[in-house]
Amino acid sequence: MQVMQNIHDKLLYFYIDGKWIVPNSQTKQSLINPATENSVGQITLADEVDVENAVASATTAFESFQHFSKQDRLDLLKNILSIYEQRVDEFASAISIEMGAPMDFARSAQAQAGIDHLSALIEDTKDYDFERILRNGNTIVKEPVGVCGLITPWNWPINQIVLKVAPALAAGCTMVLKPSEMTPLSAILFAEVIDEAGVPNGVFNLIHGLGHVAGSALSKHPDVAMISFTGSTGAGRSIIHNSADRIAKTTLELGGKSPNLIFADCELVTAIDQGIDACFINSGQSCDAATRMLIEQSIYERSIELATKKCEQITVGDPAISGNHLGPLVSEIQFKRVQSLIASGLDEGARCISGGLGKPKGYQVGYFTRPTIFADVENNMKIAQEEVFGPVLCMIPFRSEKEAIELANDNAYGLAAYIQTSDEDRAQRVARLLRSGSININNAFIAPGSPFGGYKLSGNGREGGAEGINEYLEIKVIAS
Repeated sequence: MQVMQNIHDKLLYFYIDGKWIVPNSQTKQSLINPATENSVGQITLADEVDVENAVASATTAFESFQHFSKQDRLDLLKNILSIYEQRVDEFASAISIEMGAPMDFARSAQAQAGIDHLSALIEDTKDYDFERILRNGNTIVKEPVGVCGLITPWNWPINQIVLKVAPALAAGCTMVLKPSEMTPLSAILFAEVIDEAGVPNGVFNLIHGLGHVAGSALSKHPDVAMISFTGSTGAGRSIIHNSADRIAKTTLELGGKSPNLIFADCELVTAIDQGIDACFINSGQSCDAATRMLIEQSIYERSIELATKKCEQITVGDPAISGNHLGPLVSEIQFKRVQSLIASGLDEGARCISGGLGKPKGYQVGYFTRPTIFADVENNMKIAQEEVFGPVLCMIPFRSEKEAIELANDNAYGLAAYIQTSDEDRAQRVARLLRSGSININNAFIAPGSPFGGYKLSGNGREGGAEGINEYLEIKVIAS
């Protein structure tokens, strides 16, 4: 709990114009540890005045920061990375406390993501051409879009903060960050890193608040040129609506219901083992989780046997303890939602081969849920169409490559997809027919520096790589 002692006093403050200030709002909310259901402190929830103050700070800072050289911006990013690396264990502790990630996973994946994305972004910025001459002699100039509102989720808190803040800085934008009100600790630590790195006052501002209050005020603000949002599809629609009158730029990374196509010629034991891991990672609370396992009919029953055995070996446990186990869900609301969707799977006639309703034995306190696998799922069932955001896997048989592709694409989302086959021609052919923003073949995953985002209801725009920097820029053509 040392991390809590270090930042406890800042929970009630916002970081605006390079200072920790007393908010205008007096509304407080308890921060709940999902493993214990105990409060570990309170945060202040911003009101419209707090949003106005943060945006005004960013607006003033943009007047000068937009003219910083590429090298100056790179130096700031390098400073941020250096300080972050020194404090990475603090970030892991904070994330484990605030959203329940087991400590080993919080360090190796959650907190490590900040290092990986910052490192990649620095290299991408080095190679990025902010000006170039066209074949016709005209000059293209890419300029920062302006003040950006950055709204991030609770499930991968630092991952998403870095994927927004770093490219915004690289582009020369100023910003107001509103992280999820459920995960403020890692955001406060990041503000401390920003401050120590020498980022000019007002370039980065941090407020806490609810989406329908602070998030709405930020997305409606006339001085906010761009909103970058990661979260639910429903909230994404609200962002678009709020930004519509002024035609503000929006990038949205929303939900997913990712298919995992398992063909009979794959290495089946590995495919099932790693396929379940790709669904249950982060207790299933990942937008690109491989939640729909589509399996060729000839290996379907064997796959069910392997999946049952694998799931029975998975344990849940205290996130504060080292080990390879799943932690709790983030909140009581999320726990109830996952339970409701498990119940719907049972009601619709899917066969529950492992897990099911209720909490795991011995874990009546905390928002722990049983890792659950459904077989004989039909693709039109609620559990096959809706994002569960918990450790729940659907197994669906198919009879041909064509049917597998049709099932995979028969969903409103299109964030990620997975393919398991030993036939490289098939892998590449199928990958190009799936309507998803990223395709992972034979348990390969897209690396930091690659653009991430989706098709259809999974959103628009991309985060990561040069494409992620593009989102924070306007294009100007100069003819002379």
